[in-house]
Amino acid sequence: MSKIKHCFLIVMLLAGLIPAAFSQVDPKTAPAVPDTTIVEVLSETNTDNIPVISLDENDGQDGSAQNISSQLGAGRDPFLNAATFKFGAVRFRIRGYDADNFNTYINGSPMENLDNGFTPYGQWGGLNDVLRNRESTSGLKSTTFGYGDIGGSTFFDTRASYQRKQTSINYASSNRNYNNRIMLTHSTGLNSKGWAFSFSASRRWATEGYSDGTYYDGWSFFAGVDKRFNDRHLLSFVAFGTPTENGRQGSSTQEMLNIAGTNYYNPYWGYQNGKKRNASVAKSFQPVGILTHDWKISDKTSLLTSAALTYGKRSTTGLDWYNAADPRPDYYRYLPSYQLDPVYGEQLRQTMMNDVNKRQINWDGLYTTNYNSFDVVRNAGGILGNDVSGKRSHYIIEDRIINTTKYNFNSTLNTAVSENIAFTAGITYQAQNNHYYKEVDDLLGGEFYVDVNQFAERDFPTNPNAGQNDLNNPTRIVKEGDKFGYNYDLNIKKGSVWLQGVFKFRKVDVFVATEHTYTSFYRKGNIKTGLFPDNSYGKSATYNFYNSSIKGGLTYKINGRNYLFANGSYGSRAPFFENAFLAPRTRDFVQENLKSEEILSVEGGYVMNAPKLKIRATGYYTQFKNQLNVLTFYNDDFKNFVNYALSNIGKVHAGLEFGLEAKLYKGLSLTAAAAIGQYTYNTRQSATVTADNSTVVYEKNTVIYTKDFYVPTPQQAYTIGLDYRSPKFWFINVNFNYFDKMYLDFNPIRRTESAVSGVPEGSQLWHQIIDQTQLKSQYTLDAFAGYSWLMNRRFHSLKKRHFLVFNVGVNNILNNTNIVSGGFEQLRFDFAQKNIEKFGNRNFYAYGINYFASVGLRF
Repeated sequence: MSKIKHCFLIVMLLAGLIPAAFSQVDPKTAPAVPDTTIVEVLSETNTDNIPVISLDENDGQDGSAQNISSQLGAGRDPFLNAATFKFGAVRFRIRGYDADNFNTYINGSPMENLDNGFTPYGQWGGLNDVLRNRESTSGLKSTTFGYGDIGGSTFFDTRASYQRKQTSINYASSNRNYNNRIMLTHSTGLNSKGWAFSFSASRRWATEGYSDGTYYDGWSFFAGVDKRFNDRHLLSFVAFGTPTENGRQGSSTQEMLNIAGTNYYNPYWGYQNGKKRNASVAKSFQPVGILTHDWKISDKTSLLTSAALTYGKRSTTGLDWYNAADPRPDYYRYLPSYQLDPVYGEQLRQTMMNDVNKRQINWDGLYTTNYNSFDVVRNAGGILGNDVSGKRSHYIIEDRIINTTKYNFNSTLNTAVSENIAFTAGITYQAQNNHYYKEVDDLLGGEFYVDVNQFAERDFPTNPNAGQNDLNNPTRIVKEGDKFGYNYDLNIKKGSVWLQGVFKFRKVDVFVATEHTYTSFYRKGNIKTGLFPDNSYGKSATYNFYNSSIKGGLTYKINGRNYLFANGSYGSRAPFFENAFLAPRTRDFVQENLKSEEILSVEGGYVMNAPKLKIRATGYYTQFKNQLNVLTFYNDDFKNFVNYALSNIGKVHAGLEFGLEAKLYKGLSLTAAAAIGQYTYNTRQSATVTADNSTVVYEKNTVIYTKDFYVPTPQQAYTIGLDYRSPKFWFINVNFNYFDKMYLDFNPIRRTESAVSGVPEGSQLWHQIIDQTQLKSQYTLDAFAGYSWLMNRRFHSLKKRHFLVFNVGVNNILNNTNIVSGGFEQLRFDFAQKNIEKFGNRNFYAYGINYFASVGLRF
C-alpha cells in the first residue's frame, strides 16, 4: 500500500511539471473545447473492433471564450482504450471491480440484471454496426444520463435517426469462439417526412471453435424506427435479439491437461457415432424492445423517457444421473493420481494418453446402461396402484433454465440554468421476474426418468416423503421436455430517484449528486419439497432495503489542456438475490443479519489533452463492506450438495492508472498504459454451512482466514505500442502487453481452523494449505492492421461514396499457450490426509495465436 501512495504523490507532483514542459497555454487565450457528449463514431480508416473517438462538429471553435474548457470525457482516455482492447487475454477487470459496479444504458434504459447486477452483453452481441454511438464516463465522474456507478457508465444510442445513413455488408473470419461472421446493415437516415429506419442482421458460427468439442451458432437482429414530429418531439422504437447456441469449454486439472497433451482439453464432450457431442450446451434468446421519447422542452431543457421490456430464457445443459457411476471423464477417482497401486496408475495414465475415448465422455456407455435398464416404479404420480415399468434412464441430459421477464422505465431531465450551471434529475422503476427450473433434455435411450431426490432417499430411507421433489406431484414420471427437480421464481422491484448539479467556473468545475433507492425481493416456490414442506412452496417473506448514495467532484483547470481532478462517493446498495438466499432451489432461508453493502470510493489525478500528447494518471481507493456470497458444491464428506454462505466480506481496491498517447512523427504515435493495483480482502469472513438435504446448520460463524488475500484478477497490467496511420487510409499498430501478480480464486474451506488442525503453524504443509495460489507473470504481442479503399476514385459511375474496408487483428503472435486466464481451487479438501493435490486446481488458458479478419463494403 505504501508503494501505491508513493506513486500517487509522484503523479500529483508531476502534474505541476508536465504542463510547463509540454503545454504553455495562457488560460485567457486557451482554445475552448465545448463540454459536449463524446460520441464514438466509425471513421473510414477504422478497424471493425477498435472505435475512433471524435467530438461533434463544434470541436475547437470559439477560441475567444473566457472560461477554460472543461475536461473531456472518457472517449479520449488513453488508459481506457488500452484496458478495453489490450488486457482481455487475462480477463483483466478495471480497478479489480466486479461487473456489478458498472452501468450500461441503451436509449435511456438501464440494462443490468437485478438479480446480480451484471450487464447481459450477449443480448446485443453481433450488432456492432448499430452500437457505434456511445457516451462513456469512467470512475466517479458526472454523467448526463444516470447517477453512475463507481466503475463507470456507458450509454449506447441505437435510435434509427442517429445511425449513419448507409448500407454495410461485412464478412469476417476468425479462429476464436466462432470461425465465420456475416453482417448486413441498412440505415436510411431521417427523411423529409420525419421518418428514419435502421435494420441490422448477422450470423456468427463455427462447426468447431478453438477448443475441441466446442461449437457456435449465433444469430442477431435489430430493427429501429424513429418519427420526428417536430423540432421538439422525437419518438423512437428499437427491437433486437440474439438467439445463440454454443457448446461450452470446461475447466480441468493440470493432471488431465498433461494427459491430453494440451492446455485446451475439454472434458464436456465425447464421440457418439463418430461425431463429437458436447454435454454442456448453452442457449440464450432474450429479445429486448425499447420505446424512447425525446422531448426538447426548451433550448435549455430536455426530457428523455424510455420504457423497455425484456423477455426470454437462457439455459445450460449438463449430465444428471441416478444410482449410477459418475460419468464425468475427469472425475478425481478416475485419475491415475488417485489409484493406490502406482503400477496400475501408470498403466491407466498411458491408456488415457493413447486413447482419446478414455479421457472423454463415454456416450455409448451411457446409452448402453439405459438400454439395459428395466425398472418398476410403484404408485407413480402418487396414485395407489399406478405402477410404471420400462427402461428407466440412469443417465440423462438436463437443461437448467432461467426464464426472465424484465420491465424498465426511466426518465431523465437535463436543464441548463445558465452557461455555468446545469442540473440533471432522473427517476427509474425496474421489475424483474426470473423463473428457475430444470427440464429433461434427452433421456439418452431410456423411456422415462423419475422426479425424486436420490440423496434424500439415501439419507432418510424410512421417510417416504423425504425423497420427493414435489409432494404435490409425488413420484412423477417425466419425459423429454418435462420439468423436474427445482422450480421457483425470483421477484425483484427497484425504484430510484437521483439529482445532480454541475457548476462551472473559470478555473474550477464542481459537481454534486445524490441517489435514493428502494429495493424489494422475494422467492416464490412452485413445488413443495419433501424435506422442506413448510419453506419451499409459495411466497417467502419480502425483504426490503432503502439505500442512499452521494458523490461529488472538483476539477481544477490549470489551463485549456491540463487538469487536476478529485472525486469521491459514499453509498449503500441492497444485497443481490443470488447472495441472499442460502439454497433457493430447495427452500426460502436467507443469510442471517441480511443487510446492505457499503461502498466508499475516492479518486484523484491529472489529465493532459494536448494536440500531440494525451496523458491520464489517476490514483484511486475503494472500500467495500458487508458483502455476501453463497457457494454451492458437492461435498464428499456430507455426500450431498453443500451451501457455503459467506458474510462479512470486506475488500480494499487501491492503485494507479496511467495512460499515454504521444504523436511522434507524421502518422506515428506511441501508446502506453499501466494498471498498478492492490485488490485485497481486508476482513476475516464468516461462513454458515448447510446441506440441501438437511435442516441442520453444520457450521455457523466459522472464521475464514482470508484477510490480505488477493482478488482473482491481474493486479498489474502494462502495455506499450506503436500506431501508424497513413494519409492513404491504411493503419497498423503493434502492442506488447505484460501481466503480473495474478492469483487463482481460492477455496475458503482450506482457510479454516479445521483445515490446518494438527498441522504445525508455519510449516511447509501449513503454507501449502493456507497460502493463495499465485500464477506466473505472462505476456502477449498483438498486431492490428487495416485499409480503407474509396472505390469512387476508380469507378466514376458510382454516385455514392463506396468504401471497401479490410481489417485484420492477430493476438498472441508469439503463441504463448501457458497463459492462465482464470481458474479456481476446487471447493473440496482432503481433511484426512491434508493432500492439496487430491483435488487439483482447475484452470482456463488463454488462446494461443488467434486472429480476426474482416472485409466490408459500405455505401
